[in-house]
Order: sequence, then C-alpha cells, then structure tokens
Amino acid sequence: MRPSNAIELHRSGPPIPAGVPLQVLTFGLDHEVFALETDVAHEVLDMVAVTEVPNSRSFVRGLINVRGKIIPVVDLKSKFGMGETVHTADARIVVIEVPLGGEVAIVGLMADRVFEVMELAQTSFEEAPALGMRWRQEFIRAIGKRDEGFVILMDIGRVFASEGAAAMPRLAAVRST
Repeated sequence: MRPSNAIELHRSGPPIPAGVPLQVLTFGLDHEVFALETDVAHEVLDMVAVTEVPNSRSFVRGLINVRGKIIPVVDLKSKFGMGETVHTADARIVVIEVPLGGEVAIVGLMADRVFEVMELAQTSFEEAPALGMRWRQEFIRAIGKRDEGFVILMDIGRVFASEGAAAMPRLAAVRST
C-alpha cells in the first residue's frame, strides 16, 4: 500500500490535508461503516415514503419532498450490489450535494443507519486495497482506521459519475437552487 499522503493522487475528492483531521458523517450499509465529508452532507432525515419513478435505474428508489424541494433518493446498497436498504426504525436518508453533469444536484442516500459526525486523523487513512473489496475500488477514496474497525471514505462524485448525467435523467433534472 502507498502511504496515506498518496491517496489523493487519483481520487476526485479534494486532498486530505496533512495534520488536519477530516470531519465526516458516518453511516452503515449492511455491516460496513461508510463516511462522507460533512461539507457535502446537508441533513439526515428519518425514512419517509418514496414515490417511485417509472423506468428509473434500479438503484434510484424515487423522489421525496423536503420542504418543497423534490429530491431523488438513491439506494447505495443496491448500487454496490449489497441488496436493498430495508425500511427499519434505524434507516435514514442522508441528503447530500453531488456533482452531476457539470452542476451540483441534491440527492438523498438511503442508509441502514447513521452513526455520528466525527473527526478522523489524516494519518489514519490508507488507499483502498485492490483485493477483497465488495465495491468498485474507484468509489472509495480511502479507508480510515478507527478503534478496532474501519471507516470507508466514499468518493461520492465518482459513484454518481459512473452513471453519467445522460443515464440518470431524473437526477440530472433535479438541481440545487
């Protein structure tokens, strides 16, 4: 593995500054702990009814209304081939900003549970290993060590760029204002 200061060389996210902790929102998909930088996360919502959109991609669950804004909802577990997110008491929707087709879109991500906002030291990050990953490596910006476990720092821009704006017209049509 490369040292942690090489992580940002081929990832689309901003460099992780040396010596500065990275503030992240952690959430669970299956038995894995994922993280997004807090600057892309707007809010966490309780699970609500999602209005399905005919002919949308299989991982696009539909639309929700958040204070008058129509927001598409994506099931990352489905996108990553981990099954589907089940509506439980712990399930949440994380509302984020994501670059899509050269603009910024507001999207809801379904999660099995949301844990906390925390800081991870830059020294705790390493490049994602090429073997043994359940997800496409380019979707992972880095792996952070935390206590006895790991936190998977997502490269959310690449997750959505992998579809392309033309392949996701419902998401491309709903922009932030």
